[in-house]
Amino acid sequence: MNFLIYLIILALGGYIGYKDILNDFVNKRIAIMQNYALLFILFIMGISLGIDNHVIEYFATIGYQSIVIALFTIIFSILFVKLISKKVLQREERITNDN
Repeated sequence: MNFLIYLIILALGGYIGYKDILNDFVNKRIAIMQNYALLFILFIMGISLGIDNHVIEYFATIGYQSIVIALFTIIFSILFVKLISKKVLQREERITNDN
């Protein structure tokens, strides 16, 4: 049920952004609101982690796994961006040369 609520909220936000319903005042401050919301979520997550004794016991294992996942994510993101940007640049050069 929670997933459905999240999906509805996400779709509603996407619709509002797509239709440009919000005025310029709100649009300019969305980044600030996102930062504060993110900081609040991180704060709550920190409290939850601090309360859970199992997380503290397995912190070394969790940390190692997190580092491995982060490194693979970074490496493959860079490789993917290089591959895609190379393809896009080649396509742009072909279009430019055709004209």
